[in-house]
Amino acid sequence: MELDTERAVGAVLGAAVGDALGAPFEFGPPGAFTARFPEPGAGGEMCGGGGWDPGEATDDTQMAVLIGESLLERAGLDLPDVFARFQRWARGGPKDIGLQTEDVLTNGLPWDQAAALHFQVNLRAAGNGCLMRASVPAVAFARRGRRATMDAGRRLAALTHGDRAAWEGTAILHELVRVAVEGGDPLDAIDDALAEVPAPHRERYATVLAPDWHPDLATEFNGAVWPCLGSAVWALRTTSGYEQAVRAAVDLGGDTDTVAAVTGTLAGARHGAASVPDRWTAPLHVPLPGWPGRVLRAPELVALAEELAG
Repeated sequence: MELDTERAVGAVLGAAVGDALGAPFEFGPPGAFTARFPEPGAGGEMCGGGGWDPGEATDDTQMAVLIGESLLERAGLDLPDVFARFQRWARGGPKDIGLQTEDVLTNGLPWDQAAALHFQVNLRAAGNGCLMRASVPAVAFARRGRRATMDAGRRLAALTHGDRAAWEGTAILHELVRVAVEGGDPLDAIDDALAEVPAPHRERYATVLAPDWHPDLATEFNGAVWPCLGSAVWALRTTSGYEQAVRAAVDLGGDTDTVAAVTGTLAGARHGAASVPDRWTAPLHVPLPGWPGRVLRAPELVALAEELAG
């Protein structure tokens, strides 16, 4: 099936904008965004702060770009190559890198053992770092159908997250994006995606993706995979446009850059690239640690999305 390029670009661009918009509010309290910017559309929201320049994307978008460039240069999913790019990026000194991801990428183990050993030792590896970078590969695998795109999500998540719960959340997000970029409503795809999730994980995801779930009902910090994905779907379900959705996501507080990046992925895929405000894409920039001097801006992200969707 032909993909809707406008929606595919929306997923990639929407994720990056959500990331950059949420970064200055990370680990802040609920309501901080609205308190500072009470009037939607008034401008100035790409404010920077917390070590981030205005419009600067974080590790969320940086790692997504690395996956996309590997997919293009290697003409498919080359997991050792993706892992090597992640390692080069980690050595480049990114401003932000998750503790779990940093350990996996620097523990000296091969690509297919590093995350598994981390999980065996720590028994906790269900962070949302696998979701934050999913916009680009979700677009790339969309034309291959449900099973293939969900499998790609799992395999990419497993590079840094040894807990299968993280794999399944990423697989679900991949499938919701696939349906959206084929022209459907991602909310209508939830039940079919859940049917592909093994029973030990299905109930927990069904809870956070249900229409009556609210982020206030979360039993974990939204840095975990379940409430992060649930919060993004809640923001999509309870709003009518891209800007409303990502504002709602950032306003939840906590891990604002990633929750907004995942929300931006879904809202961009549902509403299209034109729904992402120009005042937010204009200052957007994505430095790539490990590749000195490389900085991608909105036109480069658009081109990446178009090539992967085509």
